[in-house]
Amino acid sequence: MAGHATKEIDAKTLWGGKISPFSTSYGKLMMWFFLVSDALTFGGLLVSYGFTRHDYLGSWPIGEETFNSMPFLGSGYPLLYVALMTFILIVSSVTMVLAVEAGHRMDKKGVIKWMIATIIGGFFFVGSQAWEWSHFIHGSKFGKVELADGSLAIVKGTFGEIENFRVEEAGSHHKKGDVITEDLMHEYQHAVALGHVENGFIHLHDGSKAKIAKKANEDLQLVVKEKGGKYAIGSVIEGDEAIAMYEGIVNSGEAGRVVYGANLQQNEYGPQQYGQFFFFITGFHGFHVFSGVIINIIILFGVLRGVYHKRGHYEMVEKTGLYWHFVDLVWVFVFTFFYLV
Repeated sequence: MAGHATKEIDAKTLWGGKISPFSTSYGKLMMWFFLVSDALTFGGLLVSYGFTRHDYLGSWPIGEETFNSMPFLGSGYPLLYVALMTFILIVSSVTMVLAVEAGHRMDKKGVIKWMIATIIGGFFFVGSQAWEWSHFIHGSKFGKVELADGSLAIVKGTFGEIENFRVEEAGSHHKKGDVITEDLMHEYQHAVALGHVENGFIHLHDGSKAKIAKKANEDLQLVVKEKGGKYAIGSVIEGDEAIAMYEGIVNSGEAGRVVYGANLQQNEYGPQQYGQFFFFITGFHGFHVFSGVIINIIILFGVLRGVYHKRGHYEMVEKTGLYWHFVDLVWVFVFTFFYLV
């Protein structure tokens, strides 16, 4: 920068030991060592994910089909919420830079202001990731279905609203004639997955049997993701045929033909490995973001107490910033691998 002379350091001083090389503090060096080792860990995980995806012969999940929901707005917004999360995290990296810059100027109020903004951005990202996990675990309203030929297909369209269940045969809890209007979607999906829905009737958990009052599904498409005996990967079944096939599967009374959501054993969106990698890698990154938020809060308390101002420097803020920028950079790769590619 203009006005600053370059500081010449002889080889003996640089490499002779006993002092910090390149005039860098011990704390900064250890942070860089940690970040390099952590980068190797994330690199290994992402390479493993890429190899598994490359080696998989079926159809891998598509990001805009899997992550297409917005809080309070429902589905139909491909990757929009993920993009918002990413934008907030990148902005928090900018506010961290501003906090470090304020520290260089010994501007305590500026450090406090920008660190608070960074912490808010971090909490937003962690909360958003928790919401996204919940959505991923619970799955879509339609689920993934197994066709008659053994093919596996995802379902697109407009799901008909479930209005109520009217009890026709009493069980241990519900009486005949009872009209159930609460927790309908969860009860319905659970029953379908277990094969407890037949010909428009649902067998409830207490042993009662109820008539399902439900609006018709519309504009259905069955998109084949795993080949069976008849349909190839990528085949699309539409119109009345798709509606008839889907309704027949749901009302077949056969367990396991419809899968909702994802866990470590099954996955609506694709192969089991996809869910396992998603939970581990995004969870590992989320743990890093949460840890960064906690560290930022601890450092902020030190700033508020004037600890670093009395020392005459805000190097702790700078070291925390290195970690925060690393977390942001890793998310760029995770975002690319899981949502864009």
